[in-house]
Amino acid sequence: MSAAPNHLRRSISPMRACMLLAGAVCLLHAGCAAVTNPTANGIPVHALPEELLAESKEGFTPIDLTLLRVPPPAVYQLDVGDTLGVYVEGVVGNAETPPPVNIPDSTEKAPSIGYPFPVRDDGNVSLPLVGNVHVKGMTIEQAEAAVVDAYLSQKILQPNDYRIIVSLLRPRTVRVVVVREDARARSVTFQNNALVGIGGNSTTIGGEQKPSGEIVELPAYQNDLLNALARTGGLPNSDNSRDVIIYRGEWHGDGMAEAPCRPLCPSDDPLIDGQRIIRIPLRTKNCESVQVPREDVVLHEGDIVVVRGRDYETYYTGGILPSGEHQLPFNRDLTVVEAVLRARGQLLSGGLTTSNLNGGSVLAGMGNPSPSLLAVLRKTPGQQQVMIRIDLNEAIRDPRLNIVVQAEDVLLMQENTDEAFARYFKDQVQFDFFFRLLNRNDAQGGASLIAP
Repeated sequence: MSAAPNHLRRSISPMRACMLLAGAVCLLHAGCAAVTNPTANGIPVHALPEELLAESKEGFTPIDLTLLRVPPPAVYQLDVGDTLGVYVEGVVGNAETPPPVNIPDSTEKAPSIGYPFPVRDDGNVSLPLVGNVHVKGMTIEQAEAAVVDAYLSQKILQPNDYRIIVSLLRPRTVRVVVVREDARARSVTFQNNALVGIGGNSTTIGGEQKPSGEIVELPAYQNDLLNALARTGGLPNSDNSRDVIIYRGEWHGDGMAEAPCRPLCPSDDPLIDGQRIIRIPLRTKNCESVQVPREDVVLHEGDIVVVRGRDYETYYTGGILPSGEHQLPFNRDLTVVEAVLRARGQLLSGGLTTSNLNGGSVLAGMGNPSPSLLAVLRKTPGQQQVMIRIDLNEAIRDPRLNIVVQAEDVLLMQENTDEAFARYFKDQVQFDFFFRLLNRNDAQGGASLIAP
């Protein structure tokens, strides 16, 4: 066998082969994030531990509102802070002057007759000529009988000649402070990752909460949580509020609350102890029975009620996806496929494009492969970070791989290695073919083919 020519032996020398290989590698690596992408080394989504999955937000319903109120008793019992209307002819008023009649503006209160006498801290009312008359714990009828007995026992009035009227002039009230954080003052909107102002048709990703406070006087037997909320703007919206916090205002000298309360459910907030600070959720899981102790919803003088608004949860996008911050739904799960679409990402687009500036929607040629590598950077309970690798093509077919996005997740979309090489060869390599179909003296014809 004859030896190869010298120019062929030089073309396959080891030094030149190494140089050609290095040049090809540098050419492939230039601008190719799929080859040098560190996110491709994350945990495969099918091997993700259970504790790293996002907690579902679905399956919650508003709490039964009857649990937030206390049914009033059958009869009204007098206590400290009530004001009685008393008329004793000849002693408190006279026959020539008719007793004053009080007709309240509200239909909740009955009209009353007489002069005002408050129930003092010792549970007595102080009346002329007879002194203290104990009325605490009595009904209005019983209090009137006690007043009659006081005047008759001291023979100030004659048994067959007296006119005494006792009525409830003003019921006692409980004063509480209600702070509402569930009212949203304004919404800040973004469009194409740019601030466009307030309102409009753009996507709302955040808002500013403006708490409002109000001092409320609740009548006796209406001093419960439901009445306090109804008198300060209505019942909370489950989409804008998560729970109610009650700060007890009355304390004894030993540092214990006046009415010790049991915690309704565990909370991550260390300040909520179930005694001085009570938490009542406004939503509950379906088919879960919630027991709210009566003493938890009864409000006392000086209590502070805070309706806590929900914190907006967001996730972030980057890589091939448009960089931005996006809001997570409050009462619905958002999967990674839905999150990519919400961020205007392209899934299974092939040669299609959403940009229609050139008048067409289909690109020339066979099109580019759709990027399918998604890396999710997720914070762990220990404030660490894990990287989750998801194949979007598989996630579309298998719901188990289409995991739920949780707050502060970072979604980075890239091409995998195969898709990057396919796009590179499609853009950089081109074959031109020419065919002569007709070759005559009086005519010539041909055809050309460009691939891909």
